[in-house]
Amino acid sequence: MLGTRRDGPVSVLELQREDRRNALDLALCRAIGEAAAAEVDAGARVLVLTGQGSAFCAGADLDGVYGGEFLEALYGMLHGLTRLPVPVVAAVNGPAIGAGTQLVLACDLRVAAPTARFAVPTARNGMAVDAWTIRTLAATVGAGVANRVMLGAETLDHDAALAVGLVDRTGDVEDALAWAQEVAALAPLALAHNKLVLRGGDDETVAETFDACWASDDVREALAARAERRTPVFRGR
Repeated sequence: MLGTRRDGPVSVLELQREDRRNALDLALCRAIGEAAAAEVDAGARVLVLTGQGSAFCAGADLDGVYGGEFLEALYGMLHGLTRLPVPVVAAVNGPAIGAGTQLVLACDLRVAAPTARFAVPTARNGMAVDAWTIRTLAATVGAGVANRVMLGAETLDHDAALAVGLVDRTGDVEDALAWAQEVAALAPLALAHNKLVLRGGDDETVAETFDACWASDDVREALAARAERRTPVFRGR
């Protein structure tokens, strides 16, 4: 259902419901949330999230989507990804529809194959997504495009998504992994602070992470590396 593997400081989480085009059900939502937290606790500095086969995620599994328990698991997982102190990279290997687009929005950086497509077709199925999804979409792609997606049920192909910032780079999972390795070499405390601010963290916590960066060994390591003309090695402390 969910595969995990480590590549040095990067953990790859692969949705493995290929027969259902990686649609999210209750068990998979819980597995993603639990595995992501466990990998970070085990020392992963960046996560890469991708799908098995030709689809990234076809959305919510309509056989079990209607219960409150599923919605709690789905939004708990999505919001949990945004609160992780490490960057999450989406390797969008194919269509990301409905909850698949929501999963992409919960990631911080996005690499997509030319076959990727994005849509939130609630206006076609009578369902709804939470305010966070709509506001995050609008903040990412702009109000005009968000209006077309949410009110006109428009689908964005790879090129359209790249043009409006929903996709950052074109590539496959290996390209996403290579980018993740580059990010993993950066200062972890600075990354955690930056992500917290970008994701709307509260002022008190932001102030704490700001102070932690300036008081860290990593900031001194960067200064020493510059003086010694070498690449800094950050420890996250």
